[in-house]
Amino acid sequence: MHATSMTDSQTTHFKGWAKPGPIPQGFPSPAEGETCDAISGHFRLLQLKDGHRFSTDDILTAWYGTTWAPTVRSALDLGSGIGSVGMICAWRCPGAKFVTVEAQEESVVLARRSAEANGLSTRYEIRHGDFRDPEVLADHEKFDLITGSPPYWPVEAGIVSEHPQKLACRFELRGSVADYCHTAFRHLAPGGFFACVFPHEPQQLARVVAGAHAAGLVIVRKRPVQFREGDAALVALFGMMRSEDLPEWFRSQTWEEPPLIIRTKAGTIHPEYSAVKLAIGFPP
Repeated sequence: MHATSMTDSQTTHFKGWAKPGPIPQGFPSPAEGETCDAISGHFRLLQLKDGHRFSTDDILTAWYGTTWAPTVRSALDLGSGIGSVGMICAWRCPGAKFVTVEAQEESVVLARRSAEANGLSTRYEIRHGDFRDPEVLADHEKFDLITGSPPYWPVEAGIVSEHPQKLACRFELRGSVADYCHTAFRHLAPGGFFACVFPHEPQQLARVVAGAHAAGLVIVRKRPVQFREGDAALVALFGMMRSEDLPEWFRSQTWEEPPLIIRTKAGTIHPEYSAVKLAIGFPP
């Protein structure tokens, strides 16, 4: 009863910001070495203290995909990790059914506990395996929205010694951004939208452009991200659609949006990024 009729301002607000959205019946209980952190509205996420933790990149990927997808009845999150992108998307799209795929068992276990506590079990399926494996993700499965946060660096870039959960999120131990693009092409429903984040540095930017083209995708929009106002954009958000779903004249163009700025020159949160976080129920 208390979970559905909360009036205490400490429960419904955070530093003056009202928490919107559904209220789960309970929050996940962290085990030793874990934390339980806010992710969207009243949704919480279990994370390892010393492992991979959700980032600004995850927040932006989920926001970008759910903002620009034409319609979302079904969604797929590739390389879903601990569930940060998928659960934000599920919070923003309460009528959609989700499938997420993650190869690391440790992350899958955490994500399943978080999903159950957030009341997502009936519409949020978490699969353990490699998304390139047809036994994990069948060819006939199609989705209106696909999201992904590919690892940024090839193995030859130099793996440093750190938590194995972090390694697979940062380095291409199993696949590259090209694999994400090929998988997205195979599983997008007609008119579907694929959103991902990837470095904006020229050599890395060339990799995502080449991967999209080889897969049969068109980058219909791109938004560079400046982590501090005036600095070079380190990453960019990409929105892609299948070439065959677009008229021929549209297939050779990309709408490049103005940079999204995370922090002002003074170091404060930029107003637009505050608005982005409000849009996903994460108080600035």
